[in-house]
Amino acid sequence: MTNLFITVVNMSITAGYVAIAVMLARLLFKRLPRRFSYFLWLAVALRLLVPVSFTAGFSLLQAVRPLNHSQAGRLEYVPHDIGMQKNPVLDIGVDSLRQLVPLPSATPLASVNPMQILVWLGSLIWVTGVGVLLLYGMIQYARLWSKLRTATLVQDRIFETDQIRTPFVFGFLKPRIYIPTGLSEEELPYIIAHEQAHIKRRDYLIKPAAYLLMIIHWYNPVLWISYRLMSKDMEMSCDERVMKRMGSEVKRSYASTLLSVSMNSSKWQMGGPLAFGESDVKARITNVLAYRKPSSWVIVLSMLAAVVLVTGFTANPKPLQQSMLPAALEKETYAGYDLEQLMENKTLYVGNHVKVGGLIGAMPKPVGLEGKGISLQTKSQPYGVTVNYDGTDDMQAEEEMAANKNVFYRNAIMLLSLIDNVDSITFTVSHAYSVSMTRGEAEFLLGGDVRPYADDESSVKNLIDRLTQFQNT
Repeated sequence: MTNLFITVVNMSITAGYVAIAVMLARLLFKRLPRRFSYFLWLAVALRLLVPVSFTAGFSLLQAVRPLNHSQAGRLEYVPHDIGMQKNPVLDIGVDSLRQLVPLPSATPLASVNPMQILVWLGSLIWVTGVGVLLLYGMIQYARLWSKLRTATLVQDRIFETDQIRTPFVFGFLKPRIYIPTGLSEEELPYIIAHEQAHIKRRDYLIKPAAYLLMIIHWYNPVLWISYRLMSKDMEMSCDERVMKRMGSEVKRSYASTLLSVSMNSSKWQMGGPLAFGESDVKARITNVLAYRKPSSWVIVLSMLAAVVLVTGFTANPKPLQQSMLPAALEKETYAGYDLEQLMENKTLYVGNHVKVGGLIGAMPKPVGLEGKGISLQTKSQPYGVTVNYDGTDDMQAEEEMAANKNVFYRNAIMLLSLIDNVDSITFTVSHAYSVSMTRGEAEFLLGGDVRPYADDESSVKNLIDRLTQFQNT
């Protein structure tokens, strides 16, 4: 659950930056038809829904790129192994305000890393919030449905009832238009035209889906603001569609209908049905009165710009080269091993998972695989460490698999030298394959006990050199 929580948090941070960018872009589209602004929110939805994306040089997220983000299509502001890091940090990603926010550090003598506890508590609070909001939405939907059961059919899926005070579209598979009793003959055509425009565009599905995404990312206030603005653009674009269909001469009558219905309407909750008199009626009336039918070339250029922006917001920026990283993030390594971190986390006991996690984090990473945690066998001998990775056979070329197996063998021997009482090391890659090394096998390979190689950095370098020679031969 913690891995899922960290994935959702990274998606939420990325979508938050995209949402802010869309808010700024909306200012450029302010005098254009609102359908273009409405289209821009697609980029935010994709970021909230899909954890991975393609990488491109034209990405518009260059300024909010985390320095150590993954090359596997993910932007990781919060590392997935943050619970195992000795000194965990949160990269806020803003180049002009580049800052690594420090988090609670691991205590060497503690049995549990404080960051692991915080991540676990955060995931628990997140799941609870999702459950509460989802239950609340279902209850509200059921209550509204019970009110509409007595509605009377007027014509063509248009129903009338005295249980509501504002018109709206309701339903998923077969959406219906519900209108309150007492509407005037002059108001009804505008209301019906507006709600039919929602149905033709499938807004009755889009809005609940957007609300469901908000439930998943409920802790991010930027996204709730985005949801309100998206709803506003949705309603304004429908207003403009009615203007285009019925002609500019109905603007004043349509605006009067908006005002009249909004004065009598109840306040709908977030995620409610597509009500005619909702989403900032004052701004909608102003927009209706100022509406002018755009020329063809304006429509083409605006749509082209909108497509470019959505594509740019959806693409991930290319990872920075190691030479471009700030000096504070650069680490001196020897053949991919962080010697300083290895010596800091050298331990007598396999049960010290903070130290074990620190050792694994200081070693070369396999190509194309994602860490999925570790498990320790400490109840009885033989004591062991299992390191899990995510991946399948068809995800990797044979060359990558062979290279990763070499990395696993080297890392296994390194762990056997640095963890005094461990008896075996195992690396697993989903259900594709696993690599194991026992202490006896390592001693046979190197001709003796491997633990003396962890006495100091010089000895560790000597072990790395020997392992490299074995690989080359």
